[in-house]
Amino acid sequence: LRAALRDGSARCRQRDFAAAAARFSAALELCSKGFATEDLLKSSPDDISRLASWIESKLVICYLKLGQPGLALHHSHRSIIQNPSHFRSHLRQAACFRCLHRYSEAARSAMVAQCLYVLAEGAALETSDLIQLYWQAMAQEALSGEVSFSVLYTPFEKEDKTDKIKEANKTFAEKHPDYVQHIFTDPHGIHLLPERAESHPDQQYLLTLGFRNKEIGKTVETSVTRKLPVFPGQKTTFSLSREEEAETFWQNTGKRIVAAMAFIGSTKIKDERGPCARAIEQFHHASLLGHLQRGEEQAQVMTQAMAELATVPYLQRVSQEDDKLLQSLMADAMDILAGRTGERVWTKIQKV
Repeated sequence: LRAALRDGSARCRQRDFAAAAARFSAALELCSKGFATEDLLKSSPDDISRLASWIESKLVICYLKLGQPGLALHHSHRSIIQNPSHFRSHLRQAACFRCLHRYSEAARSAMVAQCLYVLAEGAALETSDLIQLYWQAMAQEALSGEVSFSVLYTPFEKEDKTDKIKEANKTFAEKHPDYVQHIFTDPHGIHLLPERAESHPDQQYLLTLGFRNKEIGKTVETSVTRKLPVFPGQKTTFSLSREEEAETFWQNTGKRIVAAMAFIGSTKIKDERGPCARAIEQFHHASLLGHLQRGEEQAQVMTQAMAELATVPYLQRVSQEDDKLLQSLMADAMDILAGRTGERVWTKIQKV
């Protein structure tokens, strides 16, 4: 294992990334077979996880350099699952999303990285500011390429939220007349804008969205305002007899809904619906991809959901009840990835 790691690192320095990836993959396989420590009785599971995470992070770098961001993203999720508190893993994930032009998700990864950096280290304000600038750039990139919706952030202190929401909706309609087919303000969770640290670091915002298409706007609102997230169009999609119709729904409607929901998550650390809400959205997304026979994409989203769940306890307080749900969903994700079937917490949530 040491030899493989040394060789992989040497190949990286020589910029022979294909050979480096092969050596790190071999090291990861040895790690999974129990060779990560000389004495299993004296080793810590955390030490083994950190080593596996480090190897996965090296594979992320190799595949990004080789122009394979999809494969790099898979390893970035796995790196986070093994060591979710390390801010660099989330920055690498952001880089993968950026290369795939998934800017809202890149923004969220950068937001999480910045939050973890401040919580864990936070000494170098310059580094924190740089991460915030990256986060800001990704959020702006996500909006610049978006045509189906627009957004407005309204500063929020401790006013009456109902009155503030009405005011925000009215202001949005005045500023964005092309996106008034459906307007709503996210009532669940306060948003944080990626501004420089010296300018209002604790300022909170309400997020208002407006849509060109009324149906898409209504379904996004339904999904993000319910206590238990439900993927829009699920009833229709799962009752379809023909796969072509499901594919049409995904291309015309599903993709736009996922894009809006991803953007909503790019400036919101804590969700009032519960710490597992975003992961449950991803479970629904994965289920739809499975219905469309897109097994590879389904596995990618499910691994992403696991990384999301693994990070939650490092970002907010988790109640005993929520922790039980979190652990159950993590186990369900592993079962789904392994192809196992049966009654589980996730299938119960789907029935509800």
